[in-house]
Amino acid sequence: MMQHTKSVLIVVVLTIVLIACGRPTVPDSYQTESRPPKVMPDYTDVTVPANICPLNFRVYEPGKQVAVRISVGDLQYTYGDGMKVLIDENEWSTLLEKAKGGNMKVEVFVNEGNQWKAYQPFSIHVAKEDIDPYISYRLIQPSYVAYGQLAIAQRNLTTYDETDIYNNALVITPETGQCINCHSYQNYRTDHMMFHMREGLPGTMIVEGNQLKKVDLKTPEIISAGVYPAWHPTQNLIAFSTNLIGQSFHTKDIAKVEVQDKESDLILYDVTKDEVFTVSNDSNELETFPTWSADGNTLYYCSAHFEYENDSLKDAEIINDYRNLHYNIYARDFNQQTHEFGERRLIYDAASENKSATLPRVSPDGKYMVFSLGNFGCFHVWHAEADIWLLNLETLEAQNLEALNSERSDSYPSFSSNGRWIMTASRRDDNNYTRPYIAYFDAQGTCHKAFELPQRDPEFYTLFLRSFNRPEFMTEPVGITPEQFAAEAKKDARKVKYKTAPND
Repeated sequence: MMQHTKSVLIVVVLTIVLIACGRPTVPDSYQTESRPPKVMPDYTDVTVPANICPLNFRVYEPGKQVAVRISVGDLQYTYGDGMKVLIDENEWSTLLEKAKGGNMKVEVFVNEGNQWKAYQPFSIHVAKEDIDPYISYRLIQPSYVAYGQLAIAQRNLTTYDETDIYNNALVITPETGQCINCHSYQNYRTDHMMFHMREGLPGTMIVEGNQLKKVDLKTPEIISAGVYPAWHPTQNLIAFSTNLIGQSFHTKDIAKVEVQDKESDLILYDVTKDEVFTVSNDSNELETFPTWSADGNTLYYCSAHFEYENDSLKDAEIINDYRNLHYNIYARDFNQQTHEFGERRLIYDAASENKSATLPRVSPDGKYMVFSLGNFGCFHVWHAEADIWLLNLETLEAQNLEALNSERSDSYPSFSSNGRWIMTASRRDDNNYTRPYIAYFDAQGTCHKAFELPQRDPEFYTLFLRSFNRPEFMTEPVGITPEQFAAEAKKDARKVKYKTAPND
């Protein structure tokens, strides 16, 4: 009995010692620096949701060891693993709950070997509003032909858990290429969703509740199958652009690639009836990037005016004149009973400013629109000057969301389902890979400093050599398994029917 008691005491003591070793002691004596520390990702003075996973970071200052104290009032925890700060998830949840609507204080101490330095503390602000628990994105290598490791993944924002929605490895063969892209959801839910497949097993994957189908949206009357999608918020309808897309490669420009629409129109697809009709197909307009208003009564889209001089030289003309392609944002009223569209009206005239507006998205309350604004063209992910702008839909006044943007490409913006968070795909880290950045957008219409999608290892983005493409908010995970998608992918796509538009 005595021996057993001694063993228990030894275990308890060892456990206490191990815990103590895992928590650095904040020094009593140190030299004070006049600035905050350099940390990556940069989480200094950001605003985060109250349900986000821990914001682990690395301190990039000369030294061998950090001691970091995170406190909210009298609640405090210390962390430090070499130069990394790895925060306990349970403790982080406690800190978030206590700081909700207020601030966390972060104090950073660095041991340079002979002395400690204390940097100026920074804050992490915690909003009262939560964020959608999931996002999804396409993970793609910086290549134009390598599809083998292409996947659409979903990430739980309250943890670090990431799972595949679909992965090309399930169907790809050495003989056939396969591309997947443009995942989209109806009103942030995943029981109505879709994504495209191209190359070896072409078709559009459509989820309706627990039903799955693969359709071919190309008919003789339209120029291509559906490309850029937008689910109607309440009806089983998807607006698509149909595009003939070309790529040209720069030999010395930092942008590397230019993507152009040679032709592009708009169609509407009835998911239940498997019918499509043309919304707009003006031969002198390049219509693309449809998106719906929150009430479903308006379809917004982008369009650039371009007149070809010689139909047989379209490729050469569009390539030679690519810097003069400027997209405006337009709107058409939509009758939800008859499915008729009204005449187009100009919402934002980017061309008059020698700019180009793409990828519009409307806030859930219908008050605002975010879009990517660049100098020209439609594919701003390659344009370093591209920024996210905000349009007030009541006054039609636009402003640069400077707190969200960077000196490199910021594109593909979207609102969370409660309208309090804006996400963008940004190349600010290294100008090669897009990463998701999220910013708080408060009830007064002010955007706050953006933070990078947190990862368990703060050096994750340095080593992960794939881009996060088309990040989308979701209120729930996808219920269809990757294996179910793969089984459907191997089937022939069902043909849709073309019908005359209700307006005609």
